[in-house]
Amino acid sequence: MQRLSPLDADFLRKDSATVPRQIASLAILEPGGDLDHDQLLHVINERLDIVPRYRQVPRRVPGAVGTPIWVDDEDFDISLHVRRSALPRPGTREALHELVGRLVARRLDLDRPLWELYLIEGLAEGQLALLFKAHQALVDGSETIDLAQVLLEETDRHREIPHEDWTPRSRPSRLDLAAASIDRNVRHPGEALRITEHNLVRLARHLPVVGTHQPPTRGLLTAPPSRHRRFSTIATDLDDYRRVREVHGGTVNDVVLASIAGGIRGWMLTRAESVTAKTSFRAMVPMSVVAEDGLPTSLGSKVRGHLLSLPVGESNPVVRLHQVSYALKDHRETGSAVAANELASLPGFATSTFHAVGARVAAAESGRGHHIVITNVPGPQEPVYMAGQQVAEVYPAIPLSGHRAVAIGVTSYHGKVFFGLVADRDTVPDLDVLAQCIRDALDELVESVGSTRRRAPRGRQRPTRT
Repeated sequence: MQRLSPLDADFLRKDSATVPRQIASLAILEPGGDLDHDQLLHVINERLDIVPRYRQVPRRVPGAVGTPIWVDDEDFDISLHVRRSALPRPGTREALHELVGRLVARRLDLDRPLWELYLIEGLAEGQLALLFKAHQALVDGSETIDLAQVLLEETDRHREIPHEDWTPRSRPSRLDLAAASIDRNVRHPGEALRITEHNLVRLARHLPVVGTHQPPTRGLLTAPPSRHRRFSTIATDLDDYRRVREVHGGTVNDVVLASIAGGIRGWMLTRAESVTAKTSFRAMVPMSVVAEDGLPTSLGSKVRGHLLSLPVGESNPVVRLHQVSYALKDHRETGSAVAANELASLPGFATSTFHAVGARVAAAESGRGHHIVITNVPGPQEPVYMAGQQVAEVYPAIPLSGHRAVAIGVTSYHGKVFFGLVADRDTVPDLDVLAQCIRDALDELVESVGSTRRRAPRGRQRPTRT
């Protein structure tokens, strides 16, 4: 029996109606295929043999002598996890955003395996969408990867997976759970110590607080969370980022972050918010590294949180880009950074797993006082397929944590760069305006390339990112 790590147990314990601990991704498929709900059930049922955790549920250990243990769900019913939905005609993107916003806000049933997949029909021009949703306690990137990575193929031919009928192992008794945890504590004292620390922290949170409790300050990007979410998307061309990089230096990631900083600035101006030269917001930007610290993945690297001050107060888009590039210079020069082209060449569609690990890092480091989480994961530049249908677009949906009202996930794929924006519905009623302002900020950078012939200064690090 395998038990949850203290971090996963914390995700499970903190799951609530206002802060559901789940990561999601939206894939839009090209029209013309024959994928339907029955075929999707068949494909997923085959692939679950690869990821047995998707048929398991966490069970608490008596006496808190260990974190919950993963056990087979004796009542597993795949039809409760693979669901079907449809948009009203004419199937606009606005309607899709509204549906996804509702679905990512809906808590998973913690008494069942911690994932869902929605087949969304009725999109304009005959497209289909798949919304993958999994609990943060499920996808750790090491023992268990995201379901999207398992399902997607590099060719349009459906690959048959050897499949055997699954029979759940009988549910262990409470005595068996406790005995297994005690035995593991004896064999792994370091892990037992971390669990003890976890239990002490959990106990301390229930003790009365001496003195006056000051609630977090409400701000543009921070507010007490509601039960509801908004979702919006941006689709841009990867060549635009490369052109800006070639002229101004830095990396594609720098251009992405500078566009987000400029977008927040423009959004604030539409709200008549005060913007000064010193206005900035702290962003948690998880990055892949080859180092000892960070959260491990099954794909060879680790993910470490990097705190970045977004120069929202800077009005010049090129200067804004240089400020972001300079702030990330140390990360690139440590020698531990993983180049984007290495990540993009990983087998399968690994981006969804890296986004999940990035969200875990951001949640684990929530005490560092960041205002927004931004994950950026480069994906393959060749098309990938799902049950024979080509994936046209893919948008991450990063969960909100704490009192943060906005999270942004970015994925490059097949010549495009896709942004998925998640926001608290009450705090950010104009999320679509923020999305448009990010696009406008990118356009400003692209226009600056057309108005200058200046190359990157000699000695500036040449880009390795795609």
